[in-house]
Amino acid sequence: MRAVGTILFLVILATAVATFARRWRIPAPSLLVLAGLGVALIPGTPALHIPPHTIALVVLPPLLYASAEELSLRDLRQVWRPVTVLAFGLVLASAAAVGAIVMAVTPLPASMAFVLGAVLASTDPVAVTALGRRLSLPGRVQVLVQAESLFNDATSLVLFKVAVGIAVASSTVHWPMAVGQFALLAGGGTAVGAVAAGLVALIRRRTTDPVLDTVIALVTPYAAYVLAESVHTSGVTAVVVAGVLLGRSGHRLSDARIRLQVQAVYAVVVFLLESVVFSIVGLELPALVRDLPADTGWWPLQAAVIAVVLIGVRILWMLPLAAVARPRRDGPSWRTAAVVTWAGTRGVMPLAAALSIPLIADDGHALPGRELVLVLTTAVVVLTLVVQGLTLAPVVNRSGLALEPEHTAKEELHARDALTRAALDHLDQLTDLETVPEATLTRMQRNLSARLDDEGGGTPADSADAAYRDLRHEIIAVQNSELRRLYDDHEISDTTRRRVQTDLDREESALGER
Repeated sequence: MRAVGTILFLVILATAVATFARRWRIPAPSLLVLAGLGVALIPGTPALHIPPHTIALVVLPPLLYASAEELSLRDLRQVWRPVTVLAFGLVLASAAAVGAIVMAVTPLPASMAFVLGAVLASTDPVAVTALGRRLSLPGRVQVLVQAESLFNDATSLVLFKVAVGIAVASSTVHWPMAVGQFALLAGGGTAVGAVAAGLVALIRRRTTDPVLDTVIALVTPYAAYVLAESVHTSGVTAVVVAGVLLGRSGHRLSDARIRLQVQAVYAVVVFLLESVVFSIVGLELPALVRDLPADTGWWPLQAAVIAVVLIGVRILWMLPLAAVARPRRDGPSWRTAAVVTWAGTRGVMPLAAALSIPLIADDGHALPGRELVLVLTTAVVVLTLVVQGLTLAPVVNRSGLALEPEHTAKEELHARDALTRAALDHLDQLTDLETVPEATLTRMQRNLSARLDDEGGGTPADSADAAYRDLRHEIIAVQNSELRRLYDDHEISDTTRRRVQTDLDREESALGER
């Protein structure tokens, strides 16, 4: 009962904080962390201890899957080179730098320093996606930031598994074995994710019940994660790969009614999980500090040094990368580099990884330094979420990369006009064929022409008019094809495509089945 009460309290707290965050134009993750920290400091607040693997198994799969589904595969193809360099090279460089500085400024043994380096080596897709939703970044830059956070998490968690295995076994680092395990975890996770995506796509194509399709969508990330972990590969990699592949083909797997329901349910699930988990980050820190041994009082300074090292390594890594990868349409490369650098916040993933560190080693003794690793991880997460999260919007605005609202509105208007003209051209073809009653064609042409004139006018469809309803279904199919063409030809962004697609789905759903 106490656990249920704690969860309900976190949901209420998160809802209230998210409401104020929108009103004050403050990133919700940063405010949630501060709120959780404030509540934890109130005298009498019970200590919060999350069992190992709970966050990794219950919370992360749907959040990772939702972030991966939002990725534009078209834009991802344009940025795969810098994403690859960041997801592999920067993760390894960050892990090495953190491991070295941790051995220098903390009493942690080398094996646990390696674990902490692997935990903090990557940015967090949950935090980055949550922070990025309120920023009007160009599609290519948004995908670069989001894709890096997804794929470098997969890399760092595979590295983390290798590091934990070494720490638990109390052995020295055997690099050929570590590299082999890394390849097995990453490659196996990729294969499992691709297989899971294929099976889910096969099932969803044959499912017409919105409830069943929603259940399948909710179960998919857990199935990919559990299946990958059961065969001793990377569950995170499997979820990311499955999300990217299914996100690309989502519009072909279900109809408008199902897509709208799945989107609505996932929006609620993601909000609740993100809100609760960012609150937990703040609530956990005081409880973890109280469990620290007596000789670790320098942890705030140590956490600050680690955070500075992480940001410094990221800056040094981005400078040569920015000189090589010069965006053609997103402004000068240094501006993109500044935004990508400062968007590298840590968040839920490092915390989940740190919480999953085993309590005891293979020899039966307590794993040395586990408490300090947890505290330093949580402290660095809080520092980056608060400092970088609260200042990311000003950095984006000063970079000049943020898209003006007029730009987005103009692009969306262009897309809607193109869809309406495609529909009118299709009606002209039907007029020549004389396969549809003339009165129905005239009415449809009048409504579509009105949309061009007043940007969305027209008479609502009469659901009792079967001929008109069938024709409108046909027109929406034509408009869906035109929308995909606009997107494939790089005339509109992924954000605009999703907005217009949602409006088409709503209209088609309101018409009912044919």
